[in-house]
Amino acid sequence: MADDSTATASASAPAPASPCSAPSRPTDPDFLSCVLQPPTSSSSTSRPDPDYAALRRLLLRRKSSSALNHRMEWRCNGKGYVAYRNFLLRRIEAASSSAHSTPSNSGRWFASPTTFSEADSWSSIRDLRSNSGKLSRTMSVSSKQSEPERHVRFAEPAYSFVGMHCIFDNCKASVTVLQFGRTNSDLLAYGSSDGSLTVCQVSEPPSVLQKLTGHSKDITDFDFSSNNQYIASCSMDKTVRVWEISKGTCIRVVYGVSSQLCICFHPVNNNLLLVGNANREINAINFSTGRVISKLTCDNAVTALDIDHTGQLIFAGDAQGYIYTISVNSHTGSLSRTHKNKSCKSKSSITTIQYRTFSLVARCPVLLSCAQDGNLYFFSIATNSHGYLTLICSLKLASPVQNIRASFCPLLSLEKGEFIVTGSGDSNVYFYDLARPKNSCVNKLQGHGSPVMGVAWNHGENLLASSDSDGTVIVWKRAKTN
Repeated sequence: MADDSTATASASAPAPASPCSAPSRPTDPDFLSCVLQPPTSSSSTSRPDPDYAALRRLLLRRKSSSALNHRMEWRCNGKGYVAYRNFLLRRIEAASSSAHSTPSNSGRWFASPTTFSEADSWSSIRDLRSNSGKLSRTMSVSSKQSEPERHVRFAEPAYSFVGMHCIFDNCKASVTVLQFGRTNSDLLAYGSSDGSLTVCQVSEPPSVLQKLTGHSKDITDFDFSSNNQYIASCSMDKTVRVWEISKGTCIRVVYGVSSQLCICFHPVNNNLLLVGNANREINAINFSTGRVISKLTCDNAVTALDIDHTGQLIFAGDAQGYIYTISVNSHTGSLSRTHKNKSCKSKSSITTIQYRTFSLVARCPVLLSCAQDGNLYFFSIATNSHGYLTLICSLKLASPVQNIRASFCPLLSLEKGEFIVTGSGDSNVYFYDLARPKNSCVNKLQGHGSPVMGVAWNHGENLLASSDSDGTVIVWKRAKTN
């Protein structure tokens, strides 16, 4: 790399020098330039050999093009070879001037104010050093920014979005809940307060596949079957409906005595539906017959629920902020309550319960809970104690909105931290790192014109869908990262 970056510098050096008289530090730019000085001719004069510069240029030009192509394709932290070379040169410059790096610049690669191309690999150290003043001024300005601004500006690559992938605005009522198909990156469905359920595909070209109508009031929740052939939905009209997606028809209706608030398929036995209602019950319903085969009574209306990947534990949240751990038999559907968690400080209704198999932060299964008052709770799950919950941390959203929903970012959290995404009353989509006690907001997406109600990731987490109270659904496309 030293040969490439000093090619022109050697041709314009002021005077020859001996390598023996150079400083002992191999990273000193003066030492590098001395080593590459043209040797003196064999004559008695001390003039440099006039053929040296031309010969050296010829040798450099005859170097294999694969090396240059390799440098052009080389990437690290989203930056190219030139950025890395400039980073090293600035380190050399700082070391030679005995300057100390600031905390805001340590461990990061900053691009120079000048736009570089890979052809600049042949530029001289002298030209690069002439830009060091501009670079230091740029760094000093960036170091004066507030901490939250730096988090957003230098957000991790996993949170870089290239814009909106598509927009669905065919719904005229508030979209309260949305979800991608199971292990599917293309199938998206969303339910609204007018009782309609819309099924879309987000691949090119995006289109609406089915609009399922039958509910007379707000859709409170729905879930895909494991093969994405059916959707089970519940509503404030006191019914549970099962839809066949390909035909767009309702194949079964289960009537209740109160509003049905949350629903999910059993992950192991897809013939089992679990439904929570305003009558303080969790019902296990046979998918084939529509009959209630088991029920469990809680202390308050059951507003949210999720089930672990083994199908043995249900986690349910109620209207007073309590979270229940319930044991379920995968074959018979029998339910039995094991724990009632009271660590949530708010007495607000739970809007989101989401289970995650493993977390790098907790080193065990975890649970995310979101309440109507904007409080987020992050729990660890003790699998050897029948799902006992331990509160790890909590977060208060700045601008909560009623019935807001949140979601884990499972793949992104494999890098570091514990990331979640949530809607907000200020029409933005926010990303938070629950592992950071301060400055937990790491990014936000702006594009909605009204409060954002729901968020959902697709299977590959390259697409994020969000919905608002005006009925608009935006699918955001995440940038590709190495």
